[in-house]
Order: sequence, then C-alpha cells, then structure tokens
Amino acid sequence: MGLPRTFVGFSSTDIHCYRLMLAWKENEHIDFNFANCQLGQEINSEDEAYIKRKCRERIDMAGTFAVLIGQDTSSKHKYVRWEMEVAREKGCRIIGINLDGSRQMVDATCPPIIKDIGAVFVPFSPKIVAYALENFKMHDKGNWHYPDEVYKKLGYK
Repeated sequence: MGLPRTFVGFSSTDIHCYRLMLAWKENEHIDFNFANCQLGQEINSEDEAYIKRKCRERIDMAGTFAVLIGQDTSSKHKYVRWEMEVAREKGCRIIGINLDGSRQMVDATCPPIIKDIGAVFVPFSPKIVAYALENFKMHDKGNWHYPDEVYKKLGYK
C-alpha cells in the first residue's frame, strides 16, 4: 500500500506544528511519512474564491484529512471549517490531531463539524499520527481513539 494522500488543515496560529510535521517527514530517524497534498506554495492572493478553489483541488486529491486542533481551531470558519466541510463531502478519512496532547476528542477545542462523525483523535506526536494515517478506517459515527495498548506498543507511556 502506498503512502496515505493527506491534506492537513490548521489554523494559521498553528503553522509551526504543521512545519514540525514536515520535519518529522524529512527526518530519517522518525518513522513518519505521508503524501502531502498541501498547496506547493502559499497562495499570494486575497481572492477567497480562488484560494478555496485551489484548496478544493488539493483536498480532492487526498483520501485523508488531518486537522491540527489547537486552541482557536474551532473558531476558524473562513478556511479551516470550510476545508473540513469539503473533506467530509468528499468522504475523506478524518483524523483530529490534538495539539494539547489529548488522546481523545476534547469537547472544548474540537470543531463541531468533526464531532460524532466517526473520526479518530490522537495527540500531536509522530508515532501515533503515523499509526492513524496507516491504520484508521473511518466509522459511521462516534468519536474514536486508540486504547492504551496501542500507545504502549508504539513506545508511549
């Protein structure tokens, strides 16, 4: 099986975490990889319709939508929420990546659009994110997380 084609959604305040994921991908000592469907370069435009069209093209290429969930993610409607809507319409697997380290859905920070839709929630850490990218199959409903045994098997305490 090839690498999962993944679009990563995030609030602009969390771009440093996205860049860290790219560093995981490039580090040969970290077993983490995915086919990145982000835009090749930042769009130098103020045209919302154009930006959304370009993002939709990339999400349409992806089978997985991973969203970095930080403190302000649920309030980002212009692009982040819209990206999640497009990913759901397309039928992408949804992986919520909690920047606060939580191993399950956090009601206070999780965007409502991905609550109870069958998504999995993991902490921001390369081994468990890689595990979810490789193994998670979307469910019809609920908020999913991995049991402690999976974390122990991956070397977490």
